[in-house]
Amino acid sequence: MPILRPVAIILGVGLIAFASRPVSAADAPARSESSAGGGWQNLLDPSLTHWELWMGTPHQSVQGLPPGTPLSPDAHNGTPLGLGRDPTHVFTLVEQEGEPVLHITGEIFGGLTTKAEYGNYHLQLETQWGAKIWEPKLTKPRDSGLLFHCTGEHGAFWNVWMRSVEFQIEQNNFGDLYCLVGTTARMPGQLRDKFWTFQPGGEVVAVGAPPSSKFPLGKRSENFERPEGWNMVDLYALGDRAIYLVNGRVVNALLDIALIDDGVSRPLTRGKLQLQSEGAEIFYRRVRIQPITSIPREVLRAAGLEK
Repeated sequence: MPILRPVAIILGVGLIAFASRPVSAADAPARSESSAGGGWQNLLDPSLTHWELWMGTPHQSVQGLPPGTPLSPDAHNGTPLGLGRDPTHVFTLVEQEGEPVLHITGEIFGGLTTKAEYGNYHLQLETQWGAKIWEPKLTKPRDSGLLFHCTGEHGAFWNVWMRSVEFQIEQNNFGDLYCLVGTTARMPGQLRDKFWTFQPGGEVVAVGAPPSSKFPLGKRSENFERPEGWNMVDLYALGDRAIYLVNGRVVNALLDIALIDDGVSRPLTRGKLQLQSEGAEIFYRRVRIQPITSIPREVLRAAGLEK
């Protein structure tokens, strides 16, 4: 792990306004075929002006908390810390080689959430694991996630994350699909080892919580994660479709992304973004987004959505 130099930015404290420097599209190894204008927007400016913080309930093993802080045996239940409260500095900004890097300790479950909603975009980021892991996930793979099309209130899932669709960022499972709190999507694939697994051109079935689907998890096709160093994540979201890429390789594709309320389905095409703290130390850098009007043909072909 490279040496990181902290900068004087801690979430939950008043932030100084900062005009972000646009990132050249030429810096990106993959880009949209058609942009709606504006180019890349860097979401990790030095003051994190694009984000707000929501923290869940600390696990009972967490030390150094203010007296009377509610604790939980599983970090899923209990009273959340809530908006803007981060007493152990789970989310901080550090500087590496002159650029901002988001450091997430993972010690308390939480989410860094964009203030704005986004639809029809190409999102790109780089991520790298740290060394620390925490209860209640000491014996499980390192875990985080990119939640998109987030809607509704904070804390809808486990008192931590919003109603959303997840691009899973977990050791050996980069690109799995989870649908949180009544979201759903259809996914081309095949049944493999009891899991519905993405396969271009495969049978299209619903993935999401019962009763919308018998498949709560949509597995990525293959593992393209690099076990050491930085990994590149790309998310193309256009209308009610999304395509996941890991290190330039398509690993999942979603169709007909929707919200289901009282048995009624309606398209889910936009929302906020969240980056998870979920029991493992992780770093994010070069988090950027650009508007699109179409998905590149080579990406569609690799996903089996265009011949």
